[in-house]
Amino acid sequence: MQGNTVTTDTELIISPAPHVSDQESVSSIMYGVVIALLPALIASLYFFRFQALWLVMVTVGACILTEWVFQKLRGKPITIYDGSAVVTGMLLAFNLPPTIPWWMAVVGGVVAMTLGKHVFGGLGYNPFNPALVGRAFLLAAFPAAMITWTSPIDGMATVTPLVQMQMGRITSSYWDMFIGNIGGCLGETSALAILIGGLYLLYKRYIDWRIPVSYLGTVGIIALAFGQDPIFHWLAGGLMLGAFFMATDMVTTPITRKGKWLFGVGAGIILMVIRLWGGYPEGVSYSILLMNGFTPLLDRMTRPRPYGEVKTHA
Repeated sequence: MQGNTVTTDTELIISPAPHVSDQESVSSIMYGVVIALLPALIASLYFFRFQALWLVMVTVGACILTEWVFQKLRGKPITIYDGSAVVTGMLLAFNLPPTIPWWMAVVGGVVAMTLGKHVFGGLGYNPFNPALVGRAFLLAAFPAAMITWTSPIDGMATVTPLVQMQMGRITSSYWDMFIGNIGGCLGETSALAILIGGLYLLYKRYIDWRIPVSYLGTVGIIALAFGQDPIFHWLAGGLMLGAFFMATDMVTTPITRKGKWLFGVGAGIILMVIRLWGGYPEGVSYSILLMNGFTPLLDRMTRPRPYGEVKTHA
């Protein structure tokens, strides 16, 4: 200090919230999700062999190529190496039956990246889960191919446990549904593989436990209320995959704790309405997509009051 002059090397940076920094990057989180999906991928390879490998390669390739084309056309930095397109491609493949024609899978990948992501501005701006947008489009455009299932045992045509429930005769055991020895989409057959990956995501704190707990808990409570088996509903269909890998998407789900609870409860209610009274046996995709649309409202409704703020009355 010389006279009244103070010299300092401290640099003050003024910026809006959030002010908490983290060592994690988009790439590390995305490839962490890829690691979490590996148990489900291994299970799908075991049960469906080459069909599973081919389907995953096709959807991942379609998503990466579509992202590269869109970013090139828009003059944006190429970010195909950040892992987000890989995650979308894998999740889309896990939401498809193993027998779907490869070109339909390509169409699903293109739709997922265009209508589900880049028309809104790219990663971080999409209001809906891209993989589920691709699946919803394929289900509307090619319903026959999307509900054709094969048995992992002999490759013959079969039905899923949820279809068995609609027919009034459930033949799949808890054990078969837990390990994945049933017909279904690639990533929804083995609840065990999904749980292993989900626990890894929770351990790494890439997802918040509130959404899976509220989602699964709501499904269980409604099942009990209407005389259904909650364990069956947890293990059947794509509930486990949706609860841990798609309903927890950082971009398309609420950021507040109360909002996460409400998101999970809402998704559980919508799912059980579809399963119990809808014409289509499964509703995980639609339950999550519909709640994605409510995410901005949930964040607004559950926004915490700043410390010291006085609530005024008109």
